[in-house]
Amino acid sequence: GCDIHPLNNSGTLAYLKGKMGQDEAAVNAWYAFWVLEGFRAIEPLLELGPFAFGDKPTLADVYLAPQLYNARRFKVPLDAFPKIVGADAACSELEAFRAAAPERQPDAA
Repeated sequence: GCDIHPLNNSGTLAYLKGKMGQDEAAVNAWYAFWVLEGFRAIEPLLELGPFAFGDKPTLADVYLAPQLYNARRFKVPLDAFPKIVGADAACSELEAFRAAAPERQPDAA
């Protein structure tokens, strides 16, 4: 949660575009670099079963699910992370995770 999200939240990406004058491709490359760095560190730690660490979701799953959502939104390739993708798939089967999806929030546009 600490190594991926702060570098890739909407405020940071807007700053890169606005104040730093980076184009969309550069901002997307920034995003992908940090997500992939984080996922490469996380993947070997997971003990899929089917969630990140067993048969029930843990805080790890709560942190991972939004990162997968955003990675997909930015079209980051996920083939190298079967455990992370698998944990996310297990989370997506739970109503609590589906209800937390950004598009299901009352202020979603």
